[in-house]
Amino acid sequence: MSDVTAESTPRQRLPTPSPSLSQQQFRGRQPPPPGSDPLALGVVIFIAVCFLLVSISAPSSILHQVPEGHVGVYWRGGALLKTITTPGYHLKLPFITQFEPIQVTLQTDQVVNRLNKDFVYETLLNYGVHYDKTWIYDKIHHEINQFCSAHSLQQVYIDMFDQIDETMKEAIQRDCTRYAPGIEIISVRVTKPNIPVSIRRNFELMEEERTKALIAIERQKVAEKEAETQKKIALSEAEKNALVSKILMQQMLTEKDSSKRQQQIDNEMFLARERALADANYYRITKEAEANKLKLTPEYLELRFIESIANNTKIFFGEKIPNIIMDQRLIRNHLDSVPSKDQLEI
Repeated sequence: MSDVTAESTPRQRLPTPSPSLSQQQFRGRQPPPPGSDPLALGVVIFIAVCFLLVSISAPSSILHQVPEGHVGVYWRGGALLKTITTPGYHLKLPFITQFEPIQVTLQTDQVVNRLNKDFVYETLLNYGVHYDKTWIYDKIHHEINQFCSAHSLQQVYIDMFDQIDETMKEAIQRDCTRYAPGIEIISVRVTKPNIPVSIRRNFELMEEERTKALIAIERQKVAEKEAETQKKIALSEAEKNALVSKILMQQMLTEKDSSKRQQQIDNEMFLARERALADANYYRITKEAEANKLKLTPEYLELRFIESIANNTKIFFGEKIPNIIMDQRLIRNHLDSVPSKDQLEI
C-alpha cells in the first residue's frame, strides 16, 4: 500500500531558478520602432548623399551635364552612338555608356576653328575625339614645314611673313573641306620662327632699315600729298580769281553795253531832235522863201532900198560928189520921212 500510496502521490517538481535583474529588464522593454534610431538615420542619409554625388561627378555616373557651347556624344561598348545631346543635364547607363562633351563653338588657340554641329557624328566616327590634332595641329606643322622649305629665310622671316597666316588657313581649310567637311578654319596665328641670335640681329637691322625706308617713302608720299594739296589750293584760288575776273569783266561789259545802248538812244534822240529842228528850219526857210518870193514886188524892193539907205549914218551932199547916183525920187521920199535936219549928221 505504501507503494501505491507512493505511486499515487504526485512527484514534486524541482524549483526553477529566478531570472536575474538584467533579464527581467530586457524582457520588459519593447523593440524600438523603425526610424527612431538617429544614428541609423544619419548613416542612411550619408550613404544617399554620397551616392548622389558619385552619380553626378563620376565619369560613369547616371546624371551628367553638357556645358554650354558643347554637345554630348556617347559610346556604348566602344561603339559611337548617333545620339547627340544639347547643353544641360542628361541621363545615361552607368558603367555601360561613356560620355564626352565636344566643343562646337570657336576654339581660340593657335588655330581658331569650329566644328559644325551637324557633322559631329561623322567627324568623330572617322577621326575620333582628337580630330583637331589630326586635321589642324599636325597639319599646320606639316604646312609650315612645306612653306619654309619652298622659301628662303629672308622671305619667311621678313618679306612674306605677313602672308603665312592666310596661306596656312587656305591650306588647312582646303584639306578639311575635302576630308573633314565639318571643320571650319576661321584664322591661323603663326609667330616668328626661332633663328640664331646673330642671324636674328641681322634681320632686325634689315627690318629697321626697311622700316626707315618705308617711313621715308611715307614721308615722301605725305610731302607729295601736301604739294598736291597746295597745288589744288593754288588752282582753286586761281580758278576763283579767274571766275571773279570773268564776273567783273562780264559786269563791265554789261555796263558798257548798257552805256552804249543808252548812248545810241541819246544819239537817236538827238538826231531825231536835230532832224526835227532841221525839218522845221527848212520848212521855215522854205516858207520864208515862198513868202519873200511873193513879196519881191517893185514896191517892196523900193521899200527895202529906202530902209537900207536910211540905215546909213552919214549922207554927203554937194557939187563935187558926182560919183554917187541916187534916185531923186527915193531921196525925196526919204527926206520927207525925216523929221528935221538937226537929227542928221552932215
